[in-house]
Amino acid sequence: MKLGTLRHAIDHKPVAEDFTIIEAERPACSEDGLVVRVVHLSLDPYVGSRLRGRHMGEPAPTPMEGAIPGAVIGQVVESRASKFAEGDWVHVMEGGWQEFIAIPSAHARKIDPKVAPLAAHAGVLGMPGLTAWSGISQLAKVGNGDTVLVDAAAGPVGGTVGQIARIKGADRVVGIAGGPEKCSLVTETYGFDACIDYKAEGWRDRLADALPDGLSVFFENVSADMAMLALTHARTYARGVLCGLVDAYHTETQSQHPLNAGLIIGKRAQLFGLVVYDFYPRWDEYVAEAAPWIASGQLKFSEDRADGLENAPALFERLMNGQNKGKAVVTVSAEQV
Repeated sequence: MKLGTLRHAIDHKPVAEDFTIIEAERPACSEDGLVVRVVHLSLDPYVGSRLRGRHMGEPAPTPMEGAIPGAVIGQVVESRASKFAEGDWVHVMEGGWQEFIAIPSAHARKIDPKVAPLAAHAGVLGMPGLTAWSGISQLAKVGNGDTVLVDAAAGPVGGTVGQIARIKGADRVVGIAGGPEKCSLVTETYGFDACIDYKAEGWRDRLADALPDGLSVFFENVSADMAMLALTHARTYARGVLCGLVDAYHTETQSQHPLNAGLIIGKRAQLFGLVVYDFYPRWDEYVAEAAPWIASGQLKFSEDRADGLENAPALFERLMNGQNKGKAVVTVSAEQV
């Protein structure tokens, strides 16, 4: 079978040439385990940091041996576990860039392929969607009267954040994204009230114009500096969700993430650190709530697809440079065989 791995250890932002596809033996099924045929592979920004051993203490894969980490959607082809049968569809966070994976059954979450397109379980119903729901509905508790600001708004987390905020009753949702094409996705597909292009001159003035009455909630995906900018537009008692620090994922040294404590105090702001792992036990609860939103058209999503494991490195490089248009997903094998 094919397996995607690193050519060598890296200490820089990953590029396509850092990866290679090798042949490996199909893994065997262990006691109370599963062998899963990988159909869709999720590519996520945090993996770029993990490849250098800088994400939550998780080790980097062994070059020319270990699979690049990544969540997968797949079908059980062999089961030695009582709760799973051949043919079941599953979502697995610790899957990886390979055509087949062998895992303990406890690592798999059974999914219903009828509630949404299968690849949606890698994005809007996967970790990005769970992240958005956790921050907006469980931490910030967005409701009627809220004005919400989210950066990296064209990404699968940010785009879902704004839509769930609207569903939960927010009066106004404003996004920040890079470039006219991404801002068009934010407003025309995701339905935000406004999107500020941070690559355009004078964008900070336009952000102020888009928030004439300030904000009550912000969802931070990019940096501490952007979080502090959001706080300058905050009403008193605003809530902020600190989710990602993408700007620090590829720096040569660990960022110190400076925060303006005086500004936080003056705004009487509540800041919530979000690590989505805390909400894994509630994943099925999220899917049960979100699936009807997808079916009704309230919750939309966009995907940037590649076909074949051999095309994963190029898509991953685009993702690392913020050039993806929607959720980055690799289709490794056919949904039906």
